[in-house]
Amino acid sequence: MAIKITDECIFCGACESECPNNAIYEGGVEWAISDGTTVKGDFVLRDGSIIDASQRNAPLATDLFYIVSDKCTECQGFHEEPQCAVACPVDCCVPDEMCQESEEELLVKKDKLHL
Repeated sequence: MAIKITDECIFCGACESECPNNAIYEGGVEWAISDGTTVKGDFVLRDGSIIDASQRNAPLATDLFYIVSDKCTECQGFHEEPQCAVACPVDCCVPDEMCQESEEELLVKKDKLHL
């Protein structure tokens, strides 16, 4: 399961620099699969749609930091636990119940992001 940032976010940014996949963005900032990864060309999102990895996409939030679930691996393959949750001073980085993935699926996603 990916991590999400709840509306308790105080916009401190402590989580952003901790993400090994660059899946965390400041509110209002566009995102791309290629940001902080080795992905080039077409990339298949979890919903089956295909986008160019360098394509800039609309922000998922404007008033708080947000996590792109297609890039979040819960730090599997990097750390023992999600580093955003460790760094967050208000505990607003929590499991996203709408994006459930097994440890194996998260490791496959990690490998796709970092060839």
